[in-house]
Amino acid sequence: MIGLQSYNGCMKINDQSTQPGSLAGRQKRIIELIQRDGYVRVPELSKALDVSDITIRRDLALLEKKNLLERTHGGAISTQRIYQEINYCSRSDVERDNKDAIARYAASLINDGDTIFINGGSTTFHIFRYIDKKNVKVITTNAGCIGQVENPDIELILAGGLYHPQSNAFYGGLTSDIINQVNANKAILGVHGISCRYGLTTPMHYAAETSRLMLDRTRGDVIVVADHRKIGLVSDYVTAPVSRINTLITDWFPDSDYVKDFEDLGITIIQTRDL
Repeated sequence: MIGLQSYNGCMKINDQSTQPGSLAGRQKRIIELIQRDGYVRVPELSKALDVSDITIRRDLALLEKKNLLERTHGGAISTQRIYQEINYCSRSDVERDNKDAIARYAASLINDGDTIFINGGSTTFHIFRYIDKKNVKVITTNAGCIGQVENPDIELILAGGLYHPQSNAFYGGLTSDIINQVNANKAILGVHGISCRYGLTTPMHYAAETSRLMLDRTRGDVIVVADHRKIGLVSDYVTAPVSRINTLITDWFPDSDYVKDFEDLGITIIQTRDL
């Protein structure tokens, strides 16, 4: 609805459709808040925008249909998109302490005699030095594993193929040939993004294919390691639906309400900040 407002003797056009109380105005404000904080909650939005919880939930449902957010039990989280891979060297020092704590806990879930897949990534890189069990076989595409394993009871198999320096990992036909010869009982995977709605995603199709093949060759638990920045991120290529995993290890959840959405799918959530 277009109105006219007097301003210094002139008439100013006022588009009421984008005013705070309008549908467009509310949705604009919701997007501003979710981009700022990473999440929003229904009660706070209801109070801030002076409308009912039901109205806010309808707004969130409409915004979700536009792929602008993902609803949670108590509100919504941002679904930022990542379109290209960030160079491994640039990623390796970001959230380093948190990644190390996540990796240490992931390593504690490895048992004597396990045969494990570990994919490429700056978080999975930290796992190798913490594996202290016996008779463990590790099949990995992570080039960073070289020089990290000191435990003589670990049989390390590098699924070499075409080296991708951007990822510091191996992909391609030769890599797939090696993975296809293994029946693992556990997989520990790093991801670029994880979302209840969109699943495990990555900006590189070859990385998605390799991780998907690891999942196909795993007959036991699937553990995902991801710091809080990855939660809610969405990229172009799907590795698997989130229901395919058993455990998600992170440092902390940006939105505590989102934890319940994962738990409702039977996923165990470990937040290392709480340990």
